[in-house]
Amino acid sequence: MTNSQKKSNPLDNGNPMYLGLLTLVATLGGLLFGYDTAVISGAVEPIKVFFKLTAENYGDAATFYHGATVSSALIGCIIGGMISGLFAQKYGRKKSLIVASILFFISAVGSGYPEMLFFNSSTPISTLLVSFNIYRIIGGIGVGLASAITPMYIAEMSPAEIRGKLVSWNQFAIIFGMLVVYFVNYFIVFGKEADWINREGWRLMFLSESFVAATFGILLFLVPETPRYLALMHNDEKAFKILSRINGTEKAKTILAEIKETVHEKVEKVLTYGWKVLIIGVLLSVFQQAVGINVVLYYAPTIFKGLGFGNDAAMYQTVIMGIINIIFTLVAIFTVDKFGRKPLLIIGSIAMAIGMFAIGALAHFEIIGISTLIFIVIYTAAFMMSWGPVCWVLISEIFPNTIRGKAVAIAVAAQWIANFVVSSTFPVLEHFSITFTYVLYGIMSVLSILFVWKMVPETKGKTLEDMTQLWKK
Repeated sequence: MTNSQKKSNPLDNGNPMYLGLLTLVATLGGLLFGYDTAVISGAVEPIKVFFKLTAENYGDAATFYHGATVSSALIGCIIGGMISGLFAQKYGRKKSLIVASILFFISAVGSGYPEMLFFNSSTPISTLLVSFNIYRIIGGIGVGLASAITPMYIAEMSPAEIRGKLVSWNQFAIIFGMLVVYFVNYFIVFGKEADWINREGWRLMFLSESFVAATFGILLFLVPETPRYLALMHNDEKAFKILSRINGTEKAKTILAEIKETVHEKVEKVLTYGWKVLIIGVLLSVFQQAVGINVVLYYAPTIFKGLGFGNDAAMYQTVIMGIINIIFTLVAIFTVDKFGRKPLLIIGSIAMAIGMFAIGALAHFEIIGISTLIFIVIYTAAFMMSWGPVCWVLISEIFPNTIRGKAVAIAVAAQWIANFVVSSTFPVLEHFSITFTYVLYGIMSVLSILFVWKMVPETKGKTLEDMTQLWKK
């Protein structure tokens, strides 16, 4: 072998470290997704106190206003999901993520200090409540953008044989972000008086996110646009350069040729491949939320407190649950490309149904204690090894190149709408019947089994360009 041939080997084999660094930067979007959605968990009760969301001030509507305030960011998530396709198509994946980082930063500072810029300490609490919700919605728009575009960015960068694993790291980042914020919230309130927590502590919880948002925004300027978007914009030279660095020169030629075939067939209509692919994408999103996961994640400290744990103990149990979530997300990461998407989803749904039905039964018989905690852990562990990461993998890869941006936007918007409905109705359902609430989520888990079994195609090992042929058939 000649020296020139030896020197060509790194290019021929690609650069896994480069791909790893790109994935790491992109997953900060997932970390902020998790951080922003879970930061509210430690502030649920302080917000109720600070903004005086009590029956004395709002009557029977107090519970609704509290639930709506806790989940107000989800309105922004819906908006962000809806516009993500437009942003991804018009401005690219990279620039869209930069916009998301800016929105995260504005929301973090504004949610912590809703009187910032426009108001002062003498402003009526009701006005500050509106301001707080506006800032939370701004952050939600960032979450909506990141939730759609981060997995899309990773999927469009990744070789087919490891795409599931790399996109699943985004779910790991989401859960890690939630775990980080549980620790942050815990250390903010640890040993502090309730009066200080209700007055100042909750502000620091939201403000802490600004540092991560700033880091994400800065690092995004150092990564390239995805080769598939560049090819769609007819910038083949840059696309080939990035593909070569990731996959090696020979493989890059083949991939670019496949991409250009789908670009040649470029159409703008999202229904070009029929309704079925969109319906599957939307139902994947809806079922991921309808099984009730975000009720557990958002209200975790409140749930544990209601089960008989004290304030500090509730936060401690939540952190333990977060660690378990990370462990089982790693299970998905290292099995999704080996066993496939469908088996993981079905196994996860079975375990989730068992967990929710058991929690409902325990609640009915008023059995509160370690057994309840065990079934909550079983349920969340099952979700994290299945629907948590695998749903995002499928949404990022199931749509053909030419409709991916718009189709992902529709699926993600549907997910956030379902998320908002489930999260905002939980306090009302819990007040009506906690047993009925958990049994309902268990029924949704059973229905998700039938949906995956009958409708969802297996995409393991297929290239993104294979999706075009899959749905043409």
